[in-house]
Amino acid sequence: MEVEGNNTTISKDHTDDISYDLAAKYWSGIPATVDGMLGGFGFISHTDIQGSLKFLRQLFKMWGPPGRRQALDCGAGIGRVSKNLLIQNFEKVDLVEQNPVFLEHAKNYIGPCDKVGEFYNFGLQDFIPETAKYDVIWSQWVLGHLTDEHFIQFFKRCMQVHPNSLKPSGVIVVKENLSSEDVEIDPVDSSVTRPHALLRHLFQQAGLNCFKEAKQSSLPSGLYEVRMFALRPSRWTSTGEPRLIDETITSTS
Repeated sequence: MEVEGNNTTISKDHTDDISYDLAAKYWSGIPATVDGMLGGFGFISHTDIQGSLKFLRQLFKMWGPPGRRQALDCGAGIGRVSKNLLIQNFEKVDLVEQNPVFLEHAKNYIGPCDKVGEFYNFGLQDFIPETAKYDVIWSQWVLGHLTDEHFIQFFKRCMQVHPNSLKPSGVIVVKENLSSEDVEIDPVDSSVTRPHALLRHLFQQAGLNCFKEAKQSSLPSGLYEVRMFALRPSRWTSTGEPRLIDETITSTS
């Protein structure tokens, strides 16, 4: 695959090196803790959640905002994002996660809560969301485990006309690490980190329009750049929808 943008050229698709079996084996050896979910960087969780909350609140204030009834947490792990972000802002939250141990632990980590909906034990490459169910589909730090093809196909499944998992005003939010130039491969957990141009290209290939983008601030030096993307199906866009906004989200304590 070759993508040009921001003076970056990606000439090879490295995601064929991704192995779902190796990734599952890696995660089976990771403790079901916040620190485990964040690769030993559990101390950034508060900063991350605050940045996500600010981004989500901005979506609620925009023209044609998403509803606040139901959200889907993709690659949910033990439910860190569900507990600290989504449950605080939606009436019901479903979780999808490939590791059954993490899902079981999520029930204890989140605790008794009538806002928790379904627990789906699937990898995103195999998951088929329900029809017309979600106001927001939140995908964070999981797409690096998908090949480019499965990345595109997952989002296409989220917004097919029949069925369509997003509600009419629904939004898909992606929060991911970005590499500086080319695709970077992590052989330990069998994942990749994609550059900005490739992510935007894959969104386009999936039929998604990115109408808002923000950089997560206040992360320790030495970590990847993290960006949030708000997406809607291209066929849903209209002249009344806001133009692309690119900014830096500053977290507050």
